[in-house]
Amino acid sequence: MKNRKISRGQRFCLTSFGLAAGLTLFGGNLQAQAPGPNLQTAVENTQVTPDHQTAQDRKIQQLQDQLEEIQKQLMELKQANAIEPETHHVTTAKASASSSVMTEAEPEVTDPNNPHSEPFAFADFTWLTGNARTKDTPYATKFFTPEIRSDVSYTYDFRHPQDDTIVGSSEVFRSSEVTLTDLGIGGDFHYNNVRARVLSQIGLYATATPRNDASPARGQWDLADAYRYVSEANAGYHFNVQHGLNVDAGIFLSYIGLFSFYQFDNWAYQPSYVSSNTPWFFNGVRVQWFPTAKLKIEPWFINGWQSYGRFNNRPGLGGSILYRPNGNWSIVGNQYGFGEDALGIGSRTRYHTDDSVQYKYYERHDSFLSKAAATLTGDAGCESGGGVSCFGNGKTGPKQSFLGFMAYNRFWFDRDRFGLTLGGGRINNPGRYLVLLPPINGATAASGTPYFTENPGDPFKAWDTSVTADYMPNQYFTYRLEYNHRAANVPYFAGPGGVTPPGGNTGTPGSLVPGWSPDLRNSENRMTLAFLMKF
Repeated sequence: MKNRKISRGQRFCLTSFGLAAGLTLFGGNLQAQAPGPNLQTAVENTQVTPDHQTAQDRKIQQLQDQLEEIQKQLMELKQANAIEPETHHVTTAKASASSSVMTEAEPEVTDPNNPHSEPFAFADFTWLTGNARTKDTPYATKFFTPEIRSDVSYTYDFRHPQDDTIVGSSEVFRSSEVTLTDLGIGGDFHYNNVRARVLSQIGLYATATPRNDASPARGQWDLADAYRYVSEANAGYHFNVQHGLNVDAGIFLSYIGLFSFYQFDNWAYQPSYVSSNTPWFFNGVRVQWFPTAKLKIEPWFINGWQSYGRFNNRPGLGGSILYRPNGNWSIVGNQYGFGEDALGIGSRTRYHTDDSVQYKYYERHDSFLSKAAATLTGDAGCESGGGVSCFGNGKTGPKQSFLGFMAYNRFWFDRDRFGLTLGGGRINNPGRYLVLLPPINGATAASGTPYFTENPGDPFKAWDTSVTADYMPNQYFTYRLEYNHRAANVPYFAGPGGVTPPGGNTGTPGSLVPGWSPDLRNSENRMTLAFLMKF
């Protein structure tokens, strides 16, 4: 027999039913004890003793009072159920940290002064770029929080490349076609402080992301194929230290460049170069320490700069410090160093700093303009050794550095149903070590191509601007329309002739094809329509 739990309302109903039945039986017994009506009985009934009459009245009155009290409590219970909101499992948005699922038995503590409060739960940070705007997960359980993401887009390139190939983006890859950029299926597991997160990577991301990583060319076991269908896969343990301490290992997202790997979370579809050309993921170990509810300190021990494996003989070291003093500010600094990230050049070390600030400067829900916020990101870095120098052209080699910024301004309208983002940025990257290699004749980050060299001292300066309009009918879906203008000081973007030889890729990836050359231009203009979903 199955066990059943009886609610408070059910107990009230059973009790009231029992009392009502008792009153009925009591009244029936009184009638059964009375003899048939006749004149003598009527006269005798008028002579019932006062004490006997008073005892009966008191007993009936007590039962009636109890029944009225039960009816009153039932009415209060109905009213409470009528106004009680639907219970959801709340998730807290934290960049690069798995969400914590709270249940009715474990209410979320949001007061930052409480030593057991959830980090960054003291305010609503869903306005941040890089953070999903979803505020709950209806199908979450105590053990698993599911997550499903879909990113489908159509991009119109005004130059109409004949091979429908778009160059220089880690988000947009094909022109004049409906493309599935990413389908992510998975979620977060959590039980007894053990945590794990997995999310698939199905679609163009499964080809483009491994293609931009040269590390699988070193050694065996085909790391690109081993990992291509996974965007996140990590597991670890949560220690109840201060406001939390997480130790995780596996593939996890990087927020260098501020924007999220998933377009649903961002203010724009195509981020500027500072974000698009810096790592989206790391493979290694991270520690997330929350000494307060407003601060996260996160060191990394990783295989390399957005790489599945090592490029040479040293791992990469880095870390992130995130501080949110209140609901209007978010300040983050990401630092990277020690790694040897130029394939086959073991003496060359990379250094990089990425720092961002986000500020919500307006919020008024009763106005047509609901919110307004701005971001500013600055990046600087260099490579040293192996024939290049951080400090200018000299006897140790030409300058190999990176300097860039991006800025965005976001407006929300009509209670956050509509959004408008204006932004852009620019970079200067002599040596081109962070430039996304054009896929000319099937070129990859490992193969390179003589049609677009990445030699020490090769110049590259680029800038862009974008306008993004969003319609968000609910927290789980976004329709996005975006215009992008991008330019460079050297031919870089696909022209009408495209970057694919007649008849398809020829010879080894990126190799010279006699009598043919790619059609590269100094600028591009495109429109993107995207359908973005997250549960």
